[in-house]
Amino acid sequence: MSDITNAAEAASLAVQFDQRGDTDKAVECYRKAALLLDRVLYTMSHENQDEIRLKVKEYLARATTLQEKKDIAQQADSERSLQQCGFLMQQALQADEANLQDLALQLYTQAVELAVSVKTSDRDVEMKIKGLASQALDRAEAIKGINKMGSLSISQSNNKPAVSPSRAQLQREQSVHLKVSGAKHTYTEEEKDVLRQTSKINNNCFLPFMDVDLSEKFKYSLPFEDRASELKLSSKQEAEFDLWIRPHEICSDPKLIVNEHIDCFSIKQTIVSDCSFVASLAVSALYERRFDKKIITSIIYPKNRNKQPIYNPFGKYMVKLHLNGVRRKVIIDDRLPFSRYGRLLCSYSSNKNEFWVSLLEKAYMKVMGGYDFPGSNSNIDLHALTGWIPERCAIRKDEQDFNADSLYEMIRSRLERGEVLVTVATGPLNDAEADRTGLVATHAYAVLDVRIAKGVKLLKLKNPWSHLRWRGNYSELDTIHWTSELKAELNYDPDSAAQYDNGVFWIDYASILNFFDVFYLNWNPELFKFTYCIHQKWDAGVGPAKDAYNVGDNPQFRLRVPAAGAVWLLLTRHITRIDDFRDNREYITLLVYNSGGDRVYYPYDPPPYIDGIRINSPHYLCKIIVGPNSSDKYTLVVSQYEKSNTIYYTLRAYSTCPFQLDKLEPYPYSERISGEWSGRTAGGCENHPQTYPNNPKFIFTIPNWRTPRHVVIKLMGPKNYQIGMDVRVESLEDPDVTAPFFKKSSGAYRSGFVVLQLPELPAGRYVVTPSTFRPEQEGPFILEIQSTCEISYERRN
Repeated sequence: MSDITNAAEAASLAVQFDQRGDTDKAVECYRKAALLLDRVLYTMSHENQDEIRLKVKEYLARATTLQEKKDIAQQADSERSLQQCGFLMQQALQADEANLQDLALQLYTQAVELAVSVKTSDRDVEMKIKGLASQALDRAEAIKGINKMGSLSISQSNNKPAVSPSRAQLQREQSVHLKVSGAKHTYTEEEKDVLRQTSKINNNCFLPFMDVDLSEKFKYSLPFEDRASELKLSSKQEAEFDLWIRPHEICSDPKLIVNEHIDCFSIKQTIVSDCSFVASLAVSALYERRFDKKIITSIIYPKNRNKQPIYNPFGKYMVKLHLNGVRRKVIIDDRLPFSRYGRLLCSYSSNKNEFWVSLLEKAYMKVMGGYDFPGSNSNIDLHALTGWIPERCAIRKDEQDFNADSLYEMIRSRLERGEVLVTVATGPLNDAEADRTGLVATHAYAVLDVRIAKGVKLLKLKNPWSHLRWRGNYSELDTIHWTSELKAELNYDPDSAAQYDNGVFWIDYASILNFFDVFYLNWNPELFKFTYCIHQKWDAGVGPAKDAYNVGDNPQFRLRVPAAGAVWLLLTRHITRIDDFRDNREYITLLVYNSGGDRVYYPYDPPPYIDGIRINSPHYLCKIIVGPNSSDKYTLVVSQYEKSNTIYYTLRAYSTCPFQLDKLEPYPYSERISGEWSGRTAGGCENHPQTYPNNPKFIFTIPNWRTPRHVVIKLMGPKNYQIGMDVRVESLEDPDVTAPFFKKSSGAYRSGFVVLQLPELPAGRYVVTPSTFRPEQEGPFILEIQSTCEISYERRN
C-alpha cells in the first residue's frame, strides 16, 4: 500500500505545482504518480483496475499537456530572442552605414550579449542566432580595430560623437526640399521659450524633433513600458476592455508593415471617435502607394537599413508628428487595448499581423490626451501626420460666390498630380436622412479618387469604418445610372461590389453638394521652394479683448516679396489641452494689408487686402498671389475675437520665390497717461471754439538727439463717443530747425480709438489735446505715447 500512498502524495504535489505555474515540478509529480499507480495496477481487484487506469491516463495526459505548453512557450521565447537579435543587428548596421560608429559598436555588442544568453533546443533557431552573433562580433572587432592577434589599435576617427552638435539645432525649414528664405536660420531665445512652453500637451512633454533623436535607444533588457502608455479609454472601450496586450501576444509573427507599401483598404476604425484621423491615414496610405513617396511610414521609428519602419520586439516606438509649429517626437510602447471578446479596441489593419495603423493611432491619441478623444478634423490630423498645408473649403452651394465647378476641377486635377490630400465630411443628418442615404452624420470620409466619366462628376470615397456605404446615385445599389460604358471606364462592377461591404463607394458630385459640408485639403509643401516661420506669444493683457476698433497692439509682421509668385501664409495656434478640441473658444485669423509693410492701427482703414475669417480651428491659411503690378510689401496682422487667454502661435510662409518675413516690433519706449473729460474740460472739437481750449492738455518733450525721433500717440476712450486729438509744436531745441508742422490732427473723429503717427520729430516740446466730438461728453480716456527714445511728459490745466 506504500505505492498507493506515495502516488496520492505525488498527485497532491502535482496539483499544487500546477496551480502555482511550476511546470517542471508539476510534470515530474504527475508522471511519478502515474508510474506508482501503474506498478500496483495488477495487484488490485478487477473492479478497481478501471478506476486506477483512468487516473494513470489522466495524470499522463496532464503531464503531456503541460510539457507541450512549455515547449511551445520556449519555442516562442527562442523565436522572440531571434527577433530581438535580428532587430539589434539591423539597428547596428544602419548606424554603421551612417558612420555612427560608437552607437553601432554598442548595438553590435548588445546583439552578441543577447545571443550568448539565449538557450534553445530548436536547432534552426540556434544556428540563426549563432550566425547573427558571429556577424555582430566580427563587425564589432573591426570597429574597435582588434586584429586576430589580439592587439588593440583604436583609430581616432572612430571616436566621433553619434551626432555632431550642429545637427542637433532646431532649424526653420519644415521639409528637406524647402529652403529657408531669410538670414535667420536658427531660433531666437524668445522663440525657443515659446516652443518650450507648448511642448507640454495634455500633461505629456513632446519635445521638438532634432537629428540627435535619430540615435534614440530602442533596446531594453525588459519590454519597454511608457509611463503614460495606458491611455484613458473611451466609454465604449471601457465597456468591453479586458487588458493591454502586445503584438507578439496577438500573433506569432508580428510586423509593422506586411508588404512593401501600406494599403489604404486594410485600415479599419473601431470604436474610437477619430474618423478624421483614420480617413487621414487612408488618403496618406493611398498616396504612398500611388506616388511611391513615404509621407506616413517615414515618421515611424525604428527603421531598417532601407529606411523602412520595422517591428521592434523590445516594444518601443518613436513617431515624428507636426505639433504646435514644429516636428515633435512622440514615444510610445506597443501595448494596445484588447476586448474580453478577443478583438482590438482601437483602429487596426485587416492584415492580422500588421500593426502600423494601431501604433500610429496610439501615438496620436497620446498627444490628444487618450482614446476618449472628442474628434477633430482632417486638416488638423493630416497636418500632424504629414506637415502638409491645411485648407478648409466649405460647401456653400446656396451662396453666390461659391463656384462648385471650379472647386471640383481644382480637386480633381490637383489630386491626380499628387499635389493635395483630400477628405470630405458630412454635417448634421437626422436619423431618417442617415438611414435613407447610408451616410453618417458629422463623419469624415477619405477621398480616394475624383473622375469625370462620360460627363458625370464622380468621387470615390471610403468610410473609415470599412463598412456602411452610400445608398444613392452611383452606389452599388443603383440600377439606373450605371451604364456598361461607365462601368468599363471606371473598371467597376456594382454587382461584385454589392457582395462585400468594405465602406468604399462611388458618389456623384451633386450628392456631395447636397449631403456634405466641407472638403479638407492638405497641400504638398513641394509646391513651394522657400519657407520661413516665426514662433510667438501674444499675452492675454496686450491689446483690447476685441479688435474691432484697434489692431495697433496686435502682433504684426512685414512681408517683402520682391518678385512675382505665390505666397501662402499658415497661422497655427498652439494647443496644449484637450479642452481646446472639446470646447474651443479662441477665434483667430490673419489680416493682410497693402500698407507698404508699415504698422496698421485701424482694422478697416485702409481696408484689408485679405480680410481673414475668424475661426476656432488651430490652422488658418491665406494665399497671396504677387503679380508684376502687385505691391512688394505687405503688413500681416494676427487678429482675434474676444481674446481672454495668452495665445502661442506660429506664422509660417511658403513661397515660390525668395521673400523676407519680419516681426514689426513696437517702439521701445512708452508712457501711458490716464485722463478725464469732466465738466469744463469736456470741451468738444474745434467746431466749438469757445470750449475747445478747455480740453485736457499734455506736453511731451523729445530730448536733444542728433537725429529726429519717431512718435506714435494713441487715444482710447468710451466707444459711444467720437474722439480725436491734435498735436501742436510749442518749441524746438534748435532754433535753426524748421518745425515739421505747426499743428497736426488725428483726422476724422472715431469711435473709442484714434492714433496719430509723428515720424522724424526734432527735439522740442509738443502739446497734445485730446477731445470728444461734442462738448459736455464726459468720461475717462487713456493717452499712450510710444517713441523711439525716452521722453518726459507733464500735464497742463
